[in-house]
Amino acid sequence: MRGRVKGMIPEDDKRVSPMGEPAPPWMVNYADLMTEMVCFFVILYALSAALNKDMQKAQQEVQDMIKEGKMSGQVAMDKEGMRITLEEQSQIAFFESGKADLTDQMRVQMDKLAPVLRKLSEKHDIIVEGHTDNIPIATKQYASNWELSSARATSVVKFLLGSDFKPKRLAAVGYGENHPIVPNDSETSRRKNRRVVFFIKNNPYPEASPATGPPAVLKPGEGAPAADAQPPAPLENAPAEEIQAAEEPLPAEEPAPAEEGQ
Repeated sequence: MRGRVKGMIPEDDKRVSPMGEPAPPWMVNYADLMTEMVCFFVILYALSAALNKDMQKAQQEVQDMIKEGKMSGQVAMDKEGMRITLEEQSQIAFFESGKADLTDQMRVQMDKLAPVLRKLSEKHDIIVEGHTDNIPIATKQYASNWELSSARATSVVKFLLGSDFKPKRLAAVGYGENHPIVPNDSETSRRKNRRVVFFIKNNPYPEASPATGPPAVLKPGEGAPAADAQPPAPLENAPAEEIQAAEEPLPAEEPAPAEEGQ
């Protein structure tokens, strides 16, 4: 008779499922619990970047300004970062029709949003996205809505650069009319699609690794020697005949006789 290990369930216990028989009922609940736990930790991992305290504070500040009516738009956060969307209103236009210059109303909006973005730009990259409605444009300055949206995003970036933002943290992107948030079936809807989006990335652009040492400076007329070039052997160890031949000047070449008939 085999000895029984303390704390182990005997094989003839009803709670143990013999080979070829279905598992006990409690295994179903246990498997469901393990599956839910795995899904829970996967979601936490995906949203770990969104749990940044700086992001959460900035999101709350922007939401408060939207609730107080200081600006019109929305703010959302996901695993990639935070998106702050400024939408035009009937009394607020960000740009004049067919132009990329910031209006006075847009500058007021930017003055309110700039302090929040400046704090985030210390650790995060900010991509300014320009979006237009679906009304085509073809002028001497802008051939399509792509050029127009890119120019508008660049104008916003230039405004931020004038507000003590680091250039390496800013970028401008134009999407034209290709990403509407609502159908362009009315003037109100087109006004919503004419928007500026500030995408604050969780992961900044990778920095270049610093050089290990100062670069070599070559003087004028100097070049790097070939890798396989061998220095000339010193003459002091050469035979006497070679030294004498090296010291004697070469005889001058006699001019060739001129050929007749030329």
